[in-house]
Amino acid sequence: MHEVMEAHEAGEHHEDNPLMLPVAVTLSILAVLVAIATLLGHRAATEELILQNKATDQWSLFQAKNIRAHEMASVADMLGTLTPVDKEKAEALREKYQGEADRYQKEKDEASGEAKQLEAERDVVERREDRYDAGEVILEIALIVCSLTLLTKRRIFWLAGIALGLVGLVVTASGHLLK
Repeated sequence: MHEVMEAHEAGEHHEDNPLMLPVAVTLSILAVLVAIATLLGHRAATEELILQNKATDQWSLFQAKNIRAHEMASVADMLGTLTPVDKEKAEALREKYQGEADRYQKEKDEASGEAKQLEAERDVVERREDRYDAGEVILEIALIVCSLTLLTKRRIFWLAGIALGLVGLVVTASGHLLK
């Protein structure tokens, strides 16, 4: 206990470390940036899941339309090959079912196009999420490296933490540039 009192009286306390305040401010800024990168990553992950669900729904719609188109085409084909009692009525029904088959084919193609568009959007969001996650990791590493300054009292750790923080910030911000 006596040694602690002597060290304190000799001026060996935290206020005498000139790096204490700038490092503390840097750590605070890095912590805020980590929180922002984390939030962006979580939101991108949620958006990615939503887009994937929408794309899956569109592919299900595509499949349903495809089944209907085949059913209608099959009925139209049967009506064209069987010998009906009432040829006019059979021809009218065949045209009706062929028209339905054509409509389902068109709707199927629209569903496919929308599903592909949603998948493309999902892929962009996935790449954004990867950038946000990478930026978060780099910012966390910067936070740790910078905090080593407080333990070692070496300025190089503070500067390295700042440099890594800038890299993490750029990586995180680059997620916004993806289109």
